[in-house]
Amino acid sequence: MRYPDPAQARGTPAGTPLAAVLPIQAAIPMPVTNQALPGGYQLLNYRIDRQISRGGFSIVYRAFDDTGQPVAIKEYLPASLVLRTEGDVVRASSAENLTSFRYGMKCFFEEGRALAKINHPNVVRVLNFFRANETVYMVMRYERGRTLQQQIQMKQDQMSERFVRHVFMHLLNGLREVHTHKILHLDIKPANIYLRTDGAPVLLDFGAARQTLTSNRPKLAPMYTPGFAAPEQYREPDRLGPWTDVYGIGASMFACLAAFAPQAADARVQEDHLVSAKKIWAGQYSDNVLEVIDWCLRLDPLERPQSVFALQKAIRDIAPRKRKLTFMGNLKRVLFTEIGA
Repeated sequence: MRYPDPAQARGTPAGTPLAAVLPIQAAIPMPVTNQALPGGYQLLNYRIDRQISRGGFSIVYRAFDDTGQPVAIKEYLPASLVLRTEGDVVRASSAENLTSFRYGMKCFFEEGRALAKINHPNVVRVLNFFRANETVYMVMRYERGRTLQQQIQMKQDQMSERFVRHVFMHLLNGLREVHTHKILHLDIKPANIYLRTDGAPVLLDFGAARQTLTSNRPKLAPMYTPGFAAPEQYREPDRLGPWTDVYGIGASMFACLAAFAPQAADARVQEDHLVSAKKIWAGQYSDNVLEVIDWCLRLDPLERPQSVFALQKAIRDIAPRKRKLTFMGNLKRVLFTEIGA
């Protein structure tokens, strides 16, 4: 069997499609679909080419700047607060939602300003941010490749430990830089980890990163993805910290091995059915890498690595898993040992 039975690890019926258990984003009811900007639309110095993706809080477009270079533009468009059924101007769906929308725009703009200061190869590069059409936009470097989620879906056999360690060691370098700037991501998952064509990972979509490590102001309703969100994201926002993103890292590593998400944290708090990685994949991966995954997925925030540095140190301490020798390999080893003697 290529992967452990999902039912063993999280109580999901065997044969459940990957898309059903490894969601791209949390489902948010949208009674009215906001109109995307059309291809060819001129947005300041950028010409919209097409929509790339849509989420509960934003629409992402591919566009071209005035030099012809492709860029990605994220438009702040929370479906629960605003409507755009025609034209280009965004309007709050009610007077009550206007205050929340304006606060969200302020947070989005501050986020763009903070991310623009980060120039790290493993973090999406923010090039510009501005206001237009009664909302705000973030311009990012356009990346070519595929998401880690797509890689998981395409993979026909288990991912190697070498691949997993390569992706997450580099990704943690970027996340450490993000935390240094007092920003939490809060939505780390395979769909938000991009693999460039050279295999280098890039941390994407800070759409949930409205809260800084020093923030004490009222917060918008959070957006999180079941299976990858830490338990404190559901009920204890005052306990958010670097350890919250660490949970997302552990859940994403788990998904690389299993091809599905771990049991959702809010369900685990009620009745924990998640089987430890060390028990599921014993003998297939090094004990240390499995212990790191289990450590990251602890329900109590205080029992997880408290910083990215602590997690990096634990992963660096993992000894490469020794290859199992074949019959001929064992025979050669014995012969050479006897000859040397």
